[in-house]
Amino acid sequence: MRVLQVSLGIAILSFASLSAMPGASTPMQNRPEKNGNGINAIVQDEIATTIVNQYLDLKNALVESNSEKAAQAGGKLAKTLKKFDVSSYEQGQQQELKEIVEDAIEHGEHISKSKIGHQREHFEILSEDIVDMVAITGTSQTLYQQYCPMYNENKGGFWLSTEEEIKNPYFGSKMLTCGKVQKKIG
Repeated sequence: MRVLQVSLGIAILSFASLSAMPGASTPMQNRPEKNGNGINAIVQDEIATTIVNQYLDLKNALVESNSEKAAQAGGKLAKTLKKFDVSSYEQGQQQELKEIVEDAIEHGEHISKSKIGHQREHFEILSEDIVDMVAITGTSQTLYQQYCPMYNENKGGFWLSTEEEIKNPYFGSKMLTCGKVQKKIG
């Protein structure tokens, strides 16, 4: 009986000390739950990071009101999105990610074939897709969701940035600093 009590005490202490370790009670921040295919999961994390970076390149081209550069960035983003394999994510996330990626591909392709005004319209919806994707995939970088209340006839529009400083992709130099940070991601 005494051995059982000592063993039980050691087990409880071990569990308590492991549970008290920083981060032990929560999953790794910014790391999606995967289905166990570790190598594929790492590759998909890299592709998700590349997608976010290409989105940011597109955003910066729109800030500069550079339609040609935005078209190239949109096309490049659409190609990378086509490589994104949702199977490395949990079953419940796969369908949602698939829909997000399909929608984002469509908007990236439209941006690659359009003029600046139409590019900005598609960028607004693409931004929603990328925010939704990041909510599932996580991100290794700090992002800021920013918002311009005046875009789209005062209906507003948001975008992601790596900086707190506002550089508005919807109006470019006309209203470069119009907007505010809504939230910090990552």
